[in-house]
Amino acid sequence: MTPSLGGSEAMRYLPLTASDRAEMLGVIGAADIDALFADVPAEARLDSPIAGLPRHASEMAVGRHMAELAAKNLSAGNAPFFLGAGAYRHHIPASVDHLIQRGEFLTAYTPYQPEIAQGTLQVLFEFQTQVARLFGTQIANASMYDGSTACWEAITMAGRITRRGRTVISGGLHPHYIAVATTMARFTGDVLLVQTPELTAAPDDAATIAAIDDETSAVVVQYPDVLGRIPDLAAITEAAHSKGALLIVVVTEPVALGLIEAPGTLGADIVVGEGQALGVGLQFGGPYLGLFGCREKFVRQMPGRLCGETVDADGKRAFVLTLSTREQHIRREKATSNICTNSGLCALAFSIHLTLLGGAGLGRLARNNHTRAQAAAAALTRVPGVSLLNDSYVNEFTLLLPRDAREVVNDLAGHGILGGVSLGRLYPGETDLHCGLLVTATEMTTDEDIQQFATVLEALLVDTHEGAPT
Repeated sequence: MTPSLGGSEAMRYLPLTASDRAEMLGVIGAADIDALFADVPAEARLDSPIAGLPRHASEMAVGRHMAELAAKNLSAGNAPFFLGAGAYRHHIPASVDHLIQRGEFLTAYTPYQPEIAQGTLQVLFEFQTQVARLFGTQIANASMYDGSTACWEAITMAGRITRRGRTVISGGLHPHYIAVATTMARFTGDVLLVQTPELTAAPDDAATIAAIDDETSAVVVQYPDVLGRIPDLAAITEAAHSKGALLIVVVTEPVALGLIEAPGTLGADIVVGEGQALGVGLQFGGPYLGLFGCREKFVRQMPGRLCGETVDADGKRAFVLTLSTREQHIRREKATSNICTNSGLCALAFSIHLTLLGGAGLGRLARNNHTRAQAAAAALTRVPGVSLLNDSYVNEFTLLLPRDAREVVNDLAGHGILGGVSLGRLYPGETDLHCGLLVTATEMTTDEDIQQFATVLEALLVDTHEGAPT
């Protein structure tokens, strides 16, 4: 087939013939190409090209158009920024970026002859040590894809250990993490008992404990939770263990662990989390970094890879892959996971940032974050009609507003302020939560940012508070 040079629409190059495609579909047992998309809801599929898009354009024209669209964004560095909810803006030292771009480290993926790359293995070994100390666990693996998939892997790991398939999920777990677990459970048959979040000053730990029974494999609790509250892990641990269940703790903001006690020291059996806050940056949603630690006795059920220290033939210190239980390394049916990608470069960035901070520096950073959050909470709750939900928090907290927080967030953005995450966005179906606004403050939050936020918020809410329509 020869493309028309004079026509307005050039033909695409399609290397496969109709008979080639028919043969491929026959081998996998699909009636047609549409059958490959059967799991995509019909309302989410396109039945024709997107209206308004040109059929073709030059590379330069596309570049200009995309730049114009990007210019409409209100970026984190150009506005008072109070967003969090699992993705945090912290200062990343320039040395982090400098070091991860060195030729010895910069790679898109994990080396498959790892013992040759002793430097890479040493970095991962140090990373594991840092995560284990941060989480208070005996061991940690060489990282995973992200926090949400690490959470799911912890659930399936608990099932292998307890030989049970029922998991209690606290209402304080981030709804996006719940969505990932729910999606995966469709294919495994795991039963997830997901509790409904409530706007209470403290997490309803009693309800979580009451849901644990003799068939429970694990209890999943976020710490601090999605509303910024701090659950009583020791009490939940005791209740879970009394029924033979495991406690899985999810940490989406690792900086918080510089101020509050590590989950492992409070009895958690498996601790997972998101490492984005240290060294990685926001990156428009990715790539991120999954953290995973657990008790040593569960090591053979842990997904991912484990780097270990040994000596070589000359008696010198050396590093090896001690354990590799992902599907690339062993028979697929023996793998503990097939989504345990080692985010090696992100793990390196995390490790460098944490090394630069040190233990004392992490503590100072966490206290700074808490002080900034206290200042923000104090200023914002002076706005008429605004109240603070939390009785405890580290660097993010929930405000209760007199109107739908989604509308307020949009109005704030119109004034050049990224003023938090509305609970209506996180929980669109839970109308009782729509007055909630999750606000995060970090070391990047200035007094001027807080004052601007409070001033604009008061102007936006004054009519609502006085009872007039907004």
